[in-house]
Amino acid sequence: MPDRTASLDQHVDSFKQKLDASLQLNPLFITSLAGCDAWPESKSIEFFGLATEYAKANNIDVSFETHRSRSFFNPWTTQRICNQLTGLQLTFDFSHWCVVCERLMDSELDVLNELAPRARHIHARIGYDQGPQVPDPTNSRYQNELQSHQAWWRLLWQDMYKRGFDLFTMTPEFGPDGYQAVDVKTDRPIGDLWEYNQWMARQQLQEFDEFLRDNSAKQKPV
Repeated sequence: MPDRTASLDQHVDSFKQKLDASLQLNPLFITSLAGCDAWPESKSIEFFGLATEYAKANNIDVSFETHRSRSFFNPWTTQRICNQLTGLQLTFDFSHWCVVCERLMDSELDVLNELAPRARHIHARIGYDQGPQVPDPTNSRYQNELQSHQAWWRLLWQDMYKRGFDLFTMTPEFGPDGYQAVDVKTDRPIGDLWEYNQWMARQQLQEFDEFLRDNSAKQKPV
């Protein structure tokens, strides 16, 4: 959770310290959980402006996650902040927006299309209208949610492809910490998170192979 009692300068200093520590690992890029949902948008704009300047000065790409409790907790606030900051990159986790907005983002494709050029990384968790993580992504009960998320990810891939990306990254992110469904009588987890994440990785590798085939076919001469 973001510290609402911390000043803007303290948030910026915390970001800088974590970025400096991360640079010791020679990362390809950094994805960051930052900002605060309670901030006015002007404060978020100031924070992300300073954060991206620091990242640029250190010659590292940083993308900021769309996440509950943070500045990018819904698509419209994210859109307005991004409109004020050229070059701001995002790590998209649509699962958070689904529960915040109580619906799938199929109704917000205009916003997703506008934000797609900001995509740098994707978190592959399936959300639904009442939660950020479906209990079992392999179950046909959540087929509609799975297919919707895959369509949004393909939308991001398409824009990244147009921008000339030669490396596409995605993290299957089904996790514990209150996300995983449990048996209320025994408190034992329902399902195996490792299996779910492995399954998601296989699914999205297949989806990405199909995406590449489709785009390669479009480029072939008639």
